[in-house]
Amino acid sequence: MSLFANVLGFSLFGLAARLGQLGIQKRNLFDNMTAHAVSMGAWGAFGYFAWQWDQKAGGIIAQKKLELAERRQARQELEEEFAATHIPSGSEH
Repeated sequence: MSLFANVLGFSLFGLAARLGQLGIQKRNLFDNMTAHAVSMGAWGAFGYFAWQWDQKAGGIIAQKKLELAERRQARQELEEEFAATHIPSGSEH
């Protein structure tokens, strides 16, 4: 998901949360518009940090997958080498 979409989505969630809060309190939805902006800004900032965390986690996961593939390849080579040198074939009896 793109950074813009993530921040925008979280900001809209913040606006919806603020409007829901005012609706529960049965207050005017258009009263104190700066509180709407603060709520959207706070949730947008949370969305930005969530996007950063997702990018960092994706990089770490990709690196771990690469390390696992390298370890599996090395282990496979060791097993094949061991099988070739230590396990007798059927014609050596």
